[in-house]
Amino acid sequence: MTLMPTPTVLDRLLEIGELFQHDMATAFEGTTLTPARVRVLWVLQHSGPMTQQALASALEVSPRNVTALVDALEEGGHVTRSPHPTDRRATLVTLTDDAVARMRTMQAEHAELAAELLGAVAQTDREALERGVDAIATRLRELIEADRARRAGERTS
Repeated sequence: MTLMPTPTVLDRLLEIGELFQHDMATAFEGTTLTPARVRVLWVLQHSGPMTQQALASALEVSPRNVTALVDALEEGGHVTRSPHPTDRRATLVTLTDDAVARMRTMQAEHAELAAELLGAVAQTDREALERGVDAIATRLRELIEADRARRAGERTS
């Protein structure tokens, strides 16, 4: 009989990521929404109408990628495009009224899930958990950025 190794913190974090992805896929089943499209809606909900260029920057994706996402969201009735009021070359992307209502519902569900998940952690441990998760996320961002810089340097040499 082979003993299974004890899961590490990284194993648990990866499992949590997979569980969130599964939950999102289930939540959007039967809709035209995908995690990437919902991310666009989330940014627009929090930042307000913006140009596709600003949206690409906020999402850290290419303008071509944003165009495809916005095309699909516009076709699904989630966003509209309109001329920018001061820049003739730019187009503003705005949530539709239905998308605003959907995002409000999603925000409420998000808050409920956060409360439910944190409810599994003893009150005395929550502050330490939040600090630990923040530290891990910060360090992972740093590692990703360092890797991007290293790869960019390799391409230019």
